[in-house]
Amino acid sequence: MTQPLIGVVMGSSSDWDTMQHAVQILQQFDIPHEARVVSAHRMPDDMFDYAQTAAGRGLQAIIAGAGGAAHLPGMLAAKTVVPVLGVPVQTKALSGVDSLYSIVQMPKGVPVATFAIGPAGAANAALFALALLANHDAALRQKLEAFRAGQAAMARAMTLPPAGAA
Repeated sequence: MTQPLIGVVMGSSSDWDTMQHAVQILQQFDIPHEARVVSAHRMPDDMFDYAQTAAGRGLQAIIAGAGGAAHLPGMLAAKTVVPVLGVPVQTKALSGVDSLYSIVQMPKGVPVATFAIGPAGAANAALFALALLANHDAALRQKLEAFRAGQAAMARAMTLPPAGAA
């Protein structure tokens, strides 16, 4: 397997329903990646090791999804200069708003790029990671431009049903 360029991590296997959307985008673009559970609360030493070795292992970005207290993205960002893209996972208690606030409210000096709650956020985090890689990869840039053109074509082809009688 080719050395991963993007890491996709989550605090629990229950976050996979959301984070698989990031992995699907990376697979669609043939981007070498890895996906694993790295819990900030249950395995902090593993989390620190993951962050501290990320650059040396060739990772260009880390997509980190977490729910609830959602400490994973911020703690990873505190331990690496590899860009961390935070994905708030929707929770039952507060619908992911708690996760969003936890990830987006990072202190000055420890940035985490934060995306929407849930699957759309995971997919957009992967697309953002692709855009970062495309800055130095012309072939990937072309694939990303073609993807965007396809998105525009689908939107242009949308039709609306007739308005109902009042």
